[in-house]
Amino acid sequence: MPLRGTVCQFLKRTVVLVALIGGFWSVGCDRRPPPPSPVPEVATVTVQPQKVVLTTVLPGRTSAFRIAEIRPQVSGLIQKRLFTEGSMVKAGQVLYQIDPAPFQAALDNAKAALGKAEANLPAIRLRAERYRELLADKAVSQQEYDDAVAALKQARAEIEYWKAQVKTARINLGYCRVNAPISGRIGKSNVTEGAIVTAYQPQALATIQQLDPVYVDVPQSTTELLRLKRRLEKGQLNPDGKKQKKVRLILEDGTKFPLEGTLQFRDVTVDPTTGSVILRMVFPNPGSVLLPEMFVRTVIKEGVNDQALLVPQQAVSRDRKGNPFVLLVDAEGKVKQRMLTLDRAIGDQWLVASGLIPGEQVIVEGIQRVRPGVAVKAVPFEPSRKEGLKPENAAPPSAKSN
Repeated sequence: MPLRGTVCQFLKRTVVLVALIGGFWSVGCDRRPPPPSPVPEVATVTVQPQKVVLTTVLPGRTSAFRIAEIRPQVSGLIQKRLFTEGSMVKAGQVLYQIDPAPFQAALDNAKAALGKAEANLPAIRLRAERYRELLADKAVSQQEYDDAVAALKQARAEIEYWKAQVKTARINLGYCRVNAPISGRIGKSNVTEGAIVTAYQPQALATIQQLDPVYVDVPQSTTELLRLKRRLEKGQLNPDGKKQKKVRLILEDGTKFPLEGTLQFRDVTVDPTTGSVILRMVFPNPGSVLLPEMFVRTVIKEGVNDQALLVPQQAVSRDRKGNPFVLLVDAEGKVKQRMLTLDRAIGDQWLVASGLIPGEQVIVEGIQRVRPGVAVKAVPFEPSRKEGLKPENAAPPSAKSN
């Protein structure tokens, strides 16, 4: 029995030893070097300079091209109102009729006095001529002759006075018809028939506004004005000649006004409360689509950048401090980080002020899978669809970063 137990234990140990040796052998045979990790693939765009028209979007308000407040030039009673409120009126059209009776009477009185003065003139003139002849014969005294000459001058002066009175009375009679000084749309009437009005009263009878064309007044900060001047002086922007004075308009609901306007002038006085100057534009306004005091946005051309560098917005990332940067693929096929200075957004792209050199490859897709120093495989970026604004529709410099 002891021999049999010893043999059994020996066999068990032998089986375990063979199993262990077989396991080690199998493990040693299956050990192979791990396969190399694949090179990550990234989509890139090659930065190339291009011509871009830079614009600025500024808010503003419309105002009437001309405004005429209608006031009476003589005092009297309003007999008739000869227009429809809210209608279009033409220059010279009669708007109100003031009672002309007292002014007609004043004109007739002045004419009668003028006739009386003219009737007395011949007799006074003949008396002065006779006295001049008699003075040579010593038949009248020098004093009598001087009195006759003075009377003649007084008669002539009286005639001129009454002529002026006739002219004044005729003008006042004409003022009884209150005419429109300009063409445009007239508002509500502040008086009705039977109202008593006074000459040059503070309250206007009505107001006429010319709405075609129409003004658009836009404030521009002096900071942006100085920035634009510096860029023009440094040659970073080229003025676009007459085209630079063309302005587009965006209405309150976001729609584009179909007609272009013209930049008329830039004010030279700075508003101390806002630190801005006023830009005035003129827009054609057929159909009176633009009404006074309407809020609008203007798209103003700054100039042309002939060497603009644009990168897709999705290619730009920001660090913890908010500074923009991109990842590049260098000549050795490795990733490199580059800090940028951005100017503004143009559609779905950023206009780069500094940080990039023409010909460099910027990673657009696959940024999350790589880091600086890693070798990558660069393929051209092919967007599934191209969206965004054209270069002419550049966004305002609010997107500017440093």
